[in-house]
Amino acid sequence: MSRLHTDVVEVQRRDDEPAQFLWRGRLYVVREVLARWTESGGWWRTAAVQAVSSGGAAEGPGGAVPGGAVPGGAVPGGADAQGPDAQAGAQAAGPASVDDGEQDWFRVEAGAGRLGGTGVYDLCFSWSSGSWSLARVLD
Repeated sequence: MSRLHTDVVEVQRRDDEPAQFLWRGRLYVVREVLARWTESGGWWRTAAVQAVSSGGAAEGPGGAVPGGAVPGGAVPGGADAQGPDAQAGAQAAGPASVDDGEQDWFRVEAGAGRLGGTGVYDLCFSWSSGSWSLARVLD
């Protein structure tokens, strides 16, 4: 049985893995990392990628990027299709930002204190927000 949560937690890492976390005012010490996986978000659904594949304008940090520029200043269809002015404008606007919602997950065995038992917890690090959350407690 598992219980789903969306609680924000503070995590201290060691060797790029969670070593302990603070949840609901209690400190849990990670005894073992049972599994680790990464979930990439739907990068293929972002406006920038959709614009590149359809030949439209992509939204970059400064607004619309002429001709649907892709990172590195390339313009779909090449410079001949858009003209040299369009290519120069695309490079000046900079690359489109892509936030795909990638998350790193850790299934850990942890306990709160010597006398308390251990449990299994799913911790999630969101790259877009830079924060950790406790997603699941397994019984």
